[in-house]
Amino acid sequence: MMRVSPLASEASNLPQIAVVVIGEAEDAGFNASGLAGARQATRAGTARVSIVDGLTYDTPEILENLDRILPDFDGLVFVGGQGDRVMPVLALDWPEKSFAIVQGHAHGPNLASYDVAQEHSAYLAGCLAALMTRTGTVGHLSGHRVRPGLKGRAAFVHGVRDTDPAVKVLTSFCGSQDNNVVTRRWADAQIAAGADVTFTMLNGARQGAIDACRAAGTLQIGNALDWTALAPDVFIASALARIDLGVERAIADVASGRLPESPVALGLGEGDYAALTLRPDVPDAVAARIAASAGAIRSGEIIVAEKFDDAEFELERENGQC
Repeated sequence: MMRVSPLASEASNLPQIAVVVIGEAEDAGFNASGLAGARQATRAGTARVSIVDGLTYDTPEILENLDRILPDFDGLVFVGGQGDRVMPVLALDWPEKSFAIVQGHAHGPNLASYDVAQEHSAYLAGCLAALMTRTGTVGHLSGHRVRPGLKGRAAFVHGVRDTDPAVKVLTSFCGSQDNNVVTRRWADAQIAAGADVTFTMLNGARQGAIDACRAAGTLQIGNALDWTALAPDVFIASALARIDLGVERAIADVASGRLPESPVALGLGEGDYAALTLRPDVPDAVAARIAASAGAIRSGEIIVAEKFDDAEFELERENGQC
């Protein structure tokens, strides 16, 4: 069920901005990073911000719910690639209001988009996975097939193959960002197929993959937050993307009504919008290779791939399960 939760703000004359996420705002993932950006914008006095969460990934339902609350807001920021289907419709229906997507690419006269290059840190995660695997097989597990997730998968595979073309990659989209039963089943299947390092791009459903890795004694690379601090027994690294900075900028632009004329890319070339944090026991030589790859992305020497055209790991075919 959709929830609208105002963040504390003492200024009553500021624009009212809704920040929308799919699922739970406190998801220990990208939504939580977006929430941090919304809180910072509130502290900075940029706007009166309300968090809208509890929505499921259902386009008609999202549109119906947001249409209902929009009369109460001056503008809206949607966090997540799911917004590419929703926001162009809302922007056309409400031409007097300002809108933005963070991690999207749809754009229009009253619709801005900001894309924090999580694929840069995903590429580095692929480099690390190829260097750390002992079985020669690594995994990638994500939920919804949205543009940021697809780009992240392509980048991870690119990083693996640039580092060691002999390493096999098992890549899957399980269909859920929030169901731990589903992610546990898929992670178990990838591990059974040989993956000993798994890169997860998940929200609330990461715990299922954590439980699978912990039970099997395999490693995981997280994303969004620094999982090496949260669960160091499982996570060898975490691919950070500063979604919070993208959300801060989007709120400021929507609140002012001055939107950029074209989509905004925010990656290593623009600043520290992406990074791979490493567990302290990662060998120095490996850390140095990761740092060199990050520098090559920043300079433009490495152009991270955005498309993946090979076969995916299928649960039914590989594991006999549905």
